[in-house]
Amino acid sequence: MKKLLNTLYITKPDTYLFLDGGNIGVSVEREVVGKVPLLNFESIVIFARSGASPALIQSCLEHNISMTFLTPNGRFCGRVTGMTNGNVILRKQQYRISDDSVQSTLIARNFIFGKIANQRSVLQRILRDHKLAIDIEEFQNVIGTLQETLTQLSSMTDLERLRGVEGNAAQLYFSLFDQMILQQKKAFIFEGRNRRPPLDNTNALLSFAYSMLAHECAAALESVGLDAYVGFMHQDRPGRLSLSLDLMEELRSVYADRFVLKLINKQLISDKDFNHSESGAVQLTEDGRKTFITQWQKRKEEKLEHPFLKEKIIWGLVPHVQALLLARYLRGDLDAYPPFLWK
Repeated sequence: MKKLLNTLYITKPDTYLFLDGGNIGVSVEREVVGKVPLLNFESIVIFARSGASPALIQSCLEHNISMTFLTPNGRFCGRVTGMTNGNVILRKQQYRISDDSVQSTLIARNFIFGKIANQRSVLQRILRDHKLAIDIEEFQNVIGTLQETLTQLSSMTDLERLRGVEGNAAQLYFSLFDQMILQQKKAFIFEGRNRRPPLDNTNALLSFAYSMLAHECAAALESVGLDAYVGFMHQDRPGRLSLSLDLMEELRSVYADRFVLKLINKQLISDKDFNHSESGAVQLTEDGRKTFITQWQKRKEEKLEHPFLKEKIIWGLVPHVQALLLARYLRGDLDAYPPFLWK
């Protein structure tokens, strides 16, 4: 089992990274503020405009340390990795299945099943724990509709139809999201998903969480030898981590959405942690990103029982386990890909 990646997060927008012997040098506005041993890390995530030196990038490539570049508000820009750990046979099989609409649809259907099942589980948990704060009948109706959708999925073999079902389920799920925000209601009003850029505090958190999760899934897929850019549900597009987006679908609600709700409802983050621009765009402040990432790392260390393996693991290993199960399915070791189903 692959250990949880040791990841270096750079959150200050004007930070520049450079190679200093065997260390990562960190400078802000041309002033060196710190150094850390390069080989302490397996992954570097940079939320900054300045970037990194060519020498550092080359050294990371040589040591197979991935570097992910995001904008300060968490939008994915690109990812640099060294030699892949996978074998050519597995990737050739991935590419063959990606070009086969029938086989791709079978995998996509399981991704979507996992996503809708987990959305339903999140709503059920809220209904169980917070009956006095929500519209019980509305939650029950949506939960029932999502259950009916899951029943119908088993007979669907058309990818476009599956995408339509997934979109309808997401709309139903997010129609209740505002009720799941139990604290700080004025600062965290939710009237629907918006992005590129997010236009309110809640969507800024969701977009940032999805960027983090996409990075985790990409790293997990590469670690088992799969190509994170070639998916089965999301169409291939230059620079798009299509398979990472596929894999994270089933994890969005239980991994990212519940984390965002925890930040808000436990008041770990507040309105002061956001910048509001004149254009209407909203993004986390530097302190807000630090708080977010600190709590994200703590969340990754929490334990759960994996529903398929029936073993205790930490949350940070869930993307790695799912990537491994996907690789085993593609190799023919499993009859079907088992999505992560949270209880």
